[in-house]
Amino acid sequence: MRTHFTNQLNELPDGFNVTICGWVQDIRNLGNISFLILRDREGIAQVTLIKKEMGEDYYKKINGLNRESVICVNGKINKKTQSKLGLEIIPTKIDVLNEAETPLPMGIIDKVSVDIETRLNNRFIDLRKPEVFSLFRIESSISKGIRETLENEGFIEIHTPKIIATATEGGTNLFKVKYFENDAYLVQSPQLYKQIMMAAGFERVFEIAPAFRAEEHNTNRHLNEFVSIDIEMSFSTDDDAMNMLEKVIYNAIEKIKKDNVRDLKILNVEINLPERPFPRVKYDELLDYVNSKGIEMKFGEDFSSEALTLIGEKYKGFFFITRWPMEARAFYVMPCEDDPRYGRAFDLQFGEREITSGAQRNHIYSSLKENIIKKGLNPEDFKFYLDAFRYGMPPHAGWAIGLERFTMILTNSKNIREVTLFPRDRRRIIP
Repeated sequence: MRTHFTNQLNELPDGFNVTICGWVQDIRNLGNISFLILRDREGIAQVTLIKKEMGEDYYKKINGLNRESVICVNGKINKKTQSKLGLEIIPTKIDVLNEAETPLPMGIIDKVSVDIETRLNNRFIDLRKPEVFSLFRIESSISKGIRETLENEGFIEIHTPKIIATATEGGTNLFKVKYFENDAYLVQSPQLYKQIMMAAGFERVFEIAPAFRAEEHNTNRHLNEFVSIDIEMSFSTDDDAMNMLEKVIYNAIEKIKKDNVRDLKILNVEINLPERPFPRVKYDELLDYVNSKGIEMKFGEDFSSEALTLIGEKYKGFFFITRWPMEARAFYVMPCEDDPRYGRAFDLQFGEREITSGAQRNHIYSSLKENIIKKGLNPEDFKFYLDAFRYGMPPHAGWAIGLERFTMILTNSKNIREVTLFPRDRRRIIP
């Protein structure tokens, strides 16, 4: 139906005939002339309606359209105009494809504040807001930038099961589902399967897919369904995994700065390319630091929100927390050779906010089985996984990024639901 998006009009010569399609954002009627603002996904355009050229009945019909009605406008570009947009469309034909009902559930360009729950209940219209749409254009660029980087680095995209028979990492944060005659669970992570792919000789794999955590959080940082970007790489250490993560983060930000200039302007957000390498700070060093500042914390504990706020004041950009205690990490983490109390695991932080975690994995069958038992788990429940380590498993490492969490941090959004199309949390399963 359309020939051009609104952002392409400036490139065309005066008098060029175009067809643009979108939503009626606003109509300003001055009597014998009206200005209709048409919005599509790329921006807005002014359509100038002239009564004597359109005829009174047709002019009246178009002026009477409700806001958010869907139309297509065929007409000529006029660049000899005083419009702030630098051009206008003089229409020869306007097709009304679907007229919106009135009143709208919520406004698009109105300066009225609407709470997050009302917005999510009417997400179909909330997403029409340019500032909301810009968040998802940026999120798309992040996903694309990460995928391009990994493909260029020789990673193979895989798709692992989302219905599983046993917990990925132990624990109780699982959604149980009825799978015919058996109980099954929604996957927390593709962790076990991407490690099995290392035994299969794929060497470098990644997956971008949903993951599920049955955690009863009700905060602005947690979801129960999210998009996880996972990688695993063979013949690699935790240092190699961190180097790859740095490259992925850098390239994703570089892509945003190149492809999302308009979106960053709409959001009034500035994103700077980080310096590499990111600082790498040992767990013990930060433990001593927070204790010296009066926050009591024992070896093996995770950092509290209070502790992370303190740490974030010292390290404001991207940095790694490395060499975590084994008791604070999953059974598949490789213990450090010099001191098995520690594991070759890391977290990537942006100031006080955690972005992701990763580790070098334990590829030694006997040691891995022993760790499973130490965590209070039954090795028989992980037989399909453990068998992959008995017949030639290379050293390997990996990590996982939550796409929404990363987007939230980069765009400085206050609530992770802002960057989630249709959030699933403790209280929301519709729409």
